[in-house]
Amino acid sequence: MLTDLLRPASEASHAALDFFTEPQGLMTPTGYRHRIEQLRAQLAALSPDQPVRLRKKTSNLFRPRSDSPGTLDTTGLSGVLTIDVENRTADVLGMTTYEDLVAATLPHGLIPLVVPQLKTITLGGAVTGLGIESTSFRSGLPHESVLEMDVLTGDGRILLVTPTNEHADLFHGFPNSYGTLGYALRLRIELEKVEPYVHVRHVPFDDLDEATAALERIALAGEHQGQRVDFLDGSWFPLRDAGVAETYLTLGTYAAELPAGVTPSDYTGQRIYYRSIQGSGHADPKVGPGGDWMTIAQYLWRWDTDWFWCSRAFGAQNPRIRRFWPARFRRSNVYWRIVGLERTYRVKARLDARKGLPEREEVIQDIEVPAAKVGEFLRFLYEQTGIEPVWLCPLRQRDPSAVWDLYAFEPDELYVNVGFWSTAPLPAGESDGYHNRRIEEKVAELGGRKSLYSTAFYPRDEFWALYGGPRYEVLKKTYDPSSRLLDLYAKTVGRS
Repeated sequence: MLTDLLRPASEASHAALDFFTEPQGLMTPTGYRHRIEQLRAQLAALSPDQPVRLRKKTSNLFRPRSDSPGTLDTTGLSGVLTIDVENRTADVLGMTTYEDLVAATLPHGLIPLVVPQLKTITLGGAVTGLGIESTSFRSGLPHESVLEMDVLTGDGRILLVTPTNEHADLFHGFPNSYGTLGYALRLRIELEKVEPYVHVRHVPFDDLDEATAALERIALAGEHQGQRVDFLDGSWFPLRDAGVAETYLTLGTYAAELPAGVTPSDYTGQRIYYRSIQGSGHADPKVGPGGDWMTIAQYLWRWDTDWFWCSRAFGAQNPRIRRFWPARFRRSNVYWRIVGLERTYRVKARLDARKGLPEREEVIQDIEVPAAKVGEFLRFLYEQTGIEPVWLCPLRQRDPSAVWDLYAFEPDELYVNVGFWSTAPLPAGESDGYHNRRIEEKVAELGGRKSLYSTAFYPRDEFWALYGGPRYEVLKKTYDPSSRLLDLYAKTVGRS
């Protein structure tokens, strides 16, 4: 029964928060029940031959989509139902953005184990489509801290899904399914205790191989030079200036208080976070030899203000333009909308063509390769595309005994996520997919995987060999036997 799925915990152990997207305030279990019944009714009302999609306000997908009239309205399925401070868990609706989720948990000194870098990524999206950040070397990916989910399946059922109940197969097959098996309506997730501040150190390396070896060593040890490391990522700048290091590893450590006389950095104004990372010639004057200090909230969203370094493409890093660019619009989702407008109207592409410049291919990807292979991949990527800078983020599966069917790693292997988001010129006579397909081939050669939030060009057989084809087929027949939802290949490669 649906009422059995909700199982609200006792008031003594839960703090219910008046923090939701709706102005009337608290989402009650009754309200949740009402909304998911509405969603199920919408699904039942659709014609069986209509493809089903969610209608939502934000998206962080970077692949073309065909329009579909068969959409499910998810309005109201955003918010935090309960936070169990004692047991460090939260019950969260699937369309809740991490921006709202963190704002709800942080007053209790808690955050999700992994908080992806962009504010408008939703919890349900990060679980079904993967996510990562600088705690992933110790906490894995967001789906690894899920305890249970309510899932609306393609055949219209609403199921309680846990790692040990009769739907454990769906639990372990849900990550990387991208809504093709069902939609997460409510998720119970683990939280971790935080301190108010993060002490950040940027460690420079002139040699890429030394940097990647140090990244692996620090990730496995969880410390550097006797200091605990709670957060770990890196940045690679192959077009280095004289005296500027090529690679920086950024180490963050929780701190209960600031040193005397230190003011925490704020990168939502004129200052730009990634410029603070680099050495002489680019260094932020406020980041001294003792490192940088931020509040935990400032640290979590350090990349969002400038969408890593991508805001430079819109002029937002030009001091004269930045001064008049309203701070509320210095956000990743604003830049995403600008990209959407360019895709529709192709203003820049037409101007480039008039200048005789070559056509450019979008190369917007996150891939993972074993840590020992990351140097080889970076050199290949730069030779192939010339893209820089590049983000590095180590990750390791949190529970080596778990099997995640559609995005399987070697359980004891340390991987490094490489994030690169730009365009590359197409050689004469080549078409869209030239660079991306070569990247896919190289990642496979190195024993890695690539996230499917952006364009993919895999042949069908290769795709299913990489992404759990036989297991996916069983799950699809079990939870969406009439194929009301697209299959994973059609959705991520077929441009549907």
